[in-house]
Amino acid sequence: MELRGPDLGSRAGKQNLGLWAATARRAAPYLVLTTLLIFTGAFLLGYVAFRGSCQACGDDVLVVSEDINYEPGPDSHQGTLYWSDLQAMFLRFLGEGRLEDTIRQTSLRKRVAGSAGMAALAQDIRVALLGQKLDHVWMDTHYVGLQFPDPAHPNTLHWVEAAGKLGEPLQLEDHDVYCPYSATGNATGELVYAHYGRPEDLQDLRAQGVEPAGRLLLVRLGEISFAQKVASAQDFGARGVLIYPDSADFSQDPHKLGLSSHRAVYGHVHLGTGDPYTPGFPSFNQTQFPPVQSSGLPNIPAQPISADIASLLLRKLQGPVAPQEWQGHLPVSPYRLGPGPGLHLGVNNHRVSTPISNIFGCIEGRSEPDHYVVIGAQRDAWGPGAAKSAVGTAILLELVRTFSSMVSNGFRPRRSLLFISWDGGDFGSVGSTEWLEGYLSVLHLKAVVYVSLDNAVLGDDKFQAKTSPLLISLIENILKQVDSPNHSGQTLYEQVMFNNHSWDAEVIQPLPMDSSAYSFTAFAGVPAVEFSFMEDGQAYPFLHTKDDTYENLHRVLRGRLPAVAQAVAQLAGQLLIRLSHDHLLPLDFGRYGDVVLKHIGSLNEFSGDLKARGLTLQWVYSARGDYIRAAEKLRKEIYSSEESDERLMRMYNVRIMRVEFYFLSQYVSPADSPFRHIFLGHGDHTLDALLDHVRLLRSHGSGDPRAASSGVAPGLGFQESRFRRQLALLTWTLQGAANALSGDVWNIDNNF
Repeated sequence: MELRGPDLGSRAGKQNLGLWAATARRAAPYLVLTTLLIFTGAFLLGYVAFRGSCQACGDDVLVVSEDINYEPGPDSHQGTLYWSDLQAMFLRFLGEGRLEDTIRQTSLRKRVAGSAGMAALAQDIRVALLGQKLDHVWMDTHYVGLQFPDPAHPNTLHWVEAAGKLGEPLQLEDHDVYCPYSATGNATGELVYAHYGRPEDLQDLRAQGVEPAGRLLLVRLGEISFAQKVASAQDFGARGVLIYPDSADFSQDPHKLGLSSHRAVYGHVHLGTGDPYTPGFPSFNQTQFPPVQSSGLPNIPAQPISADIASLLLRKLQGPVAPQEWQGHLPVSPYRLGPGPGLHLGVNNHRVSTPISNIFGCIEGRSEPDHYVVIGAQRDAWGPGAAKSAVGTAILLELVRTFSSMVSNGFRPRRSLLFISWDGGDFGSVGSTEWLEGYLSVLHLKAVVYVSLDNAVLGDDKFQAKTSPLLISLIENILKQVDSPNHSGQTLYEQVMFNNHSWDAEVIQPLPMDSSAYSFTAFAGVPAVEFSFMEDGQAYPFLHTKDDTYENLHRVLRGRLPAVAQAVAQLAGQLLIRLSHDHLLPLDFGRYGDVVLKHIGSLNEFSGDLKARGLTLQWVYSARGDYIRAAEKLRKEIYSSEESDERLMRMYNVRIMRVEFYFLSQYVSPADSPFRHIFLGHGDHTLDALLDHVRLLRSHGSGDPRAASSGVAPGLGFQESRFRRQLALLTWTLQGAANALSGDVWNIDNNF
């Protein structure tokens, strides 16, 4: 039997072939259409994936995409590391540390700047860094002028008798407590109570008929820094200042620890940062210094006193009763404004040329090693300094150890990580400012961000971030990935949102001058942030006192110190990973448009007053519009670019990382006005100074009290020539920022 296939030559076979051919011709268009749809869908999916990986393109919260990959180092045997891999690796190694023990041990060591104990601690930290997998470890030494009390001639406070002779002394409980950089010498005058010593407080004092000029002022701790209190007193003609802690400014909960009534609080009074005897110059040993001093050094003496001494003084005051909001909780009722009996203050502090040492450790970046993400912590402390510097030092060392372990397991950042232990912080960020002054020409081109670990744990009720606007969106994103240390099952973001739906109003604060991060932004033009966990509504009572011990900090946090310190380390570490390894820097350069808009809203109130004088703010409005357009244009360029194009990404990163620097006024001298930032700085070139000046259009008599803080002597009114100069300085700095953000000169399109 023979098996045969179909007879293709038959009529039936030919008919079947014809049917198949006709069907194929009819189906062809549908096949082509289906193919096109599949291709288009794949393209759109790829495009959306790219959108998710663009770290600076979002309008609000930056998105962390699993598509962001991290290539391992050349000596690694691992494959590609994704964000989730890095996050898990970081948390695993961080969990192996011993933060609490390091905090305890550091707080037990004597470490006043320039002391033998500080030198020993510096060497121990250097050895610890050398034991990690870092590419570079080094120290630099600065020779700075620090002020110390004179043990042979302690500071004194005496009553003055009616005949003008010195009377009975008021015994200062601890002669080690003083105000570094106070003017030395003697001051005699009647005593006046001036609340917190703010310009508006002194103006209110005058309005009550009590003149601060020619008198000694008694002011409370809080609201503004020691330096600002003394500067305001000097502006109003006072002869000296006594600063005391009032129990009304601390927790009233009887179950919480409070500051002893015989403790005074330490604080420097230099209205600035760094070595005030070499303003604008780095204090290296070979530097030939010009014979100048910082304009922020006061000309009047200042001294901290305890609540007990303050009570004795307040009982002697006469005159009007202080306003209700000025009343405190000392055993004196009511507080009066004065004047009171005469007092004689003698301050005998002396200046000492002191070597201080900063310690550095570096992990070099793989793709952009010349761009640095910097994290630092103050190491020195006037007293035990558990909260002031021991916590920050412990977290810094733990992060060094953690990132070193990550490097050993395949991690290599795109940008360099720079870890720094600062000296001289208690004297006004001296170590960090001198380093900035020494390397400013390099750092403003290479430093991406500074993260400060100072004052990181002062409580556990609420979280604050004092920061540049460029970092707000990134901070929000990281908060959503860090667990709350005291609210189980919640992230930090959920914790802050629980009581306030406007999270940034609850969390974000501007950088104050007494923060170590301030100089990075206001002086060097580098975006910076300082994190703090705090008590709700009340200050940590032991900061800058001899009671800032590990035991007291542990009790204030009710045993949660390790958990809170761990949360800070997680927050800072994940911030470092994002900043050092995202292809595109996650800095929200559009935020400054909102900052300008907020200030302009305040200026708009005075448009009619200015117009009546033939003046206008139109140029500021135009410059702000140009900045907004430049930011939006750059955002669109990034949006449509290829993340894999390394050259293009680096070009964008350079423009983004220098945005903060663009807001340093190029029209004032760094030697005369070191804090040149128009939003954060200090001086006539700032937006706040312009606003304070414009307010004088509606003031009467002695003028606006805030004008003193802007560099205007109290009593002067609105000056058209000064207004025009301020407007020009501000407008062209803002316009310059818009032009720089636009990129190349042929891409600039503005309304001027």
